[in-house]
Amino acid sequence: MSKDYYTILGVEKGASKDDVKKAFRKKASQYHPDKKTGDEEKYKEVTEAYAVLGDEKKKAEYDTYGQSFNGAAGGGNPFGGGGFDFSGFQQGGVEFDINDIFSQFGFGGGGQRQQRGRDVSIDINLKFDEAVFGITRKVLLTKNNECRTCTGTGAKPGTETKTCNTCSGQGKIHEQRQSVMGSFSTVRECSMCHGKGKIPSEKCGNCAGAGVARAEEEIQIKIPAGIQNGEVIRLTARGEAIPNGQPGDLYIKIHADSHATIRREGNTLSTTLPVKLTDALLGSTYSVETLDGSIDIKIPAGVNHGELIRIKNKGVPGDYGRGDFMVKVSVETPKKLSRKAKKLVEELKGEGI
Repeated sequence: MSKDYYTILGVEKGASKDDVKKAFRKKASQYHPDKKTGDEEKYKEVTEAYAVLGDEKKKAEYDTYGQSFNGAAGGGNPFGGGGFDFSGFQQGGVEFDINDIFSQFGFGGGGQRQQRGRDVSIDINLKFDEAVFGITRKVLLTKNNECRTCTGTGAKPGTETKTCNTCSGQGKIHEQRQSVMGSFSTVRECSMCHGKGKIPSEKCGNCAGAGVARAEEEIQIKIPAGIQNGEVIRLTARGEAIPNGQPGDLYIKIHADSHATIRREGNTLSTTLPVKLTDALLGSTYSVETLDGSIDIKIPAGVNHGELIRIKNKGVPGDYGRGDFMVKVSVETPKKLSRKAKKLVEELKGEGI
């Protein structure tokens, strides 16, 4: 029974070459035997369909004659008992890069996936007020950085590059491989020139041609105002560098100290203010220590124990201005009274106070 290759790939008959290739990659990724959703028979079918529809000449013959033309598998077993020959992908200008499929579902290959250097993690300790108002810190890290001598080229300054002999300047290595389904060709990045096709005629003496070298680097870190204890700051591409790849990231974990008298909750700061009983009854003025210095506040007559007095805009800076500073009144009751004081309190008691 003749197979409908267009239906197998899920494309229309007039689909472009790019659409056919995209459809094949999607189906191959879905049915690859190494995946949970894999189906070896369907994988063979989509591979066979792409071998035909991905080749202009074979596609034209298939559109005219159907599956009976010579380029098709022909017969009940399209793989002829000996496995499908992936070398057909190289004919007629159709190149099959197995890495294009494998890289889509995590099998390495990854000719299109740029490598990254290692991430670096450090810890920074901050004082309470530094976490509230923010600060700029400088840290000195020893790590792999882009070579300062050759600026990452790997070549000795003033020298030229030459064609890579390993890949003949292509930047890629084509290899013929054998599998249970036959022979196929893979394409990988040249490890000698890292895909550039050129190598230094004379290597940099500082990095031995690698383009990266271990060195100290001073990094300036801007700690934003209002950062919380335990938060992490990420600096993109400030981690370890690697040849012909993207540097890793730098992660900074914040450890903020506590304060002896001031507490923080979100953008609000608070403290407890001891107030004498007589001042609570009659009212008074007290000095409160904030992160902005001492501030005088009025204690209203008759204030209750635990009552809060708000000082506006003296809290933690945020996107919409600063929070508030809350003062919690703690009325102190004397534990011992003199005879005179006791008599006065008894008089107050007699008045119902």
